[in-house]
Amino acid sequence: MFRTAPVVLALLASVATFSFMGAGNAAESAVKAPASAMTEPVTGHRETAVFAGGCFWGVQGVFSHVKGVISATSGYAGGAASTASYETVSSGTTGHAESVRVVFDPAQVNYADLLRIYFSVVADPTQVNRQGPDTGTQYRTALFPTSPAQERVARAYIGQLSAAHTFSRPIATRIEMNRAFYPAESYHQDFMARNPNYPYIVFNDRPKVEALHKLFPASWKS
Repeated sequence: MFRTAPVVLALLASVATFSFMGAGNAAESAVKAPASAMTEPVTGHRETAVFAGGCFWGVQGVFSHVKGVISATSGYAGGAASTASYETVSSGTTGHAESVRVVFDPAQVNYADLLRIYFSVVADPTQVNRQGPDTGTQYRTALFPTSPAQERVARAYIGQLSAAHTFSRPIATRIEMNRAFYPAESYHQDFMARNPNYPYIVFNDRPKVEALHKLFPASWKS
């Protein structure tokens, strides 16, 4: 991801235009996936799900606008606690993926709904170890189910999308079980909301949020 130290972020946030390899991919690749044929039973309790889909700024930004989502936290999943820091994860050698932990109310939005949004506008599930301008295993698309029920729904939905040839290329999204989540540094949290004019956000992440609003208006919250 094209980033710099926190002290420089404020200076760059005011830049109006910037060019990134792969800019606009989010808008071009948005595909409204069909609803999942399998859903979880509604328990009435808050649930947690973890998604990896490239830069966590945009993943967090999209899920923050989904009705029924209580919180979305950027972080790392897939590796050890000792390597869960931005500088180390950026090496691509820790096993971590930049991820977002989503706490949601299943009475308003269930896990299957979140998966549909994820595959439609959050990430291009056909890219291997990359998303747009970002490359490396830390930018892979992956699901980290927090329960056997979530795992069943995730595997069934990937199978459903594959059978329907929803995407022109095979789905590369991995399902990784029993992986802990570690929150990222404070300057990464709500980065999109706090830096709406940051060039990376404008070109790579804002189109994802716009696609959410367009494709899933009933799920939108401002």
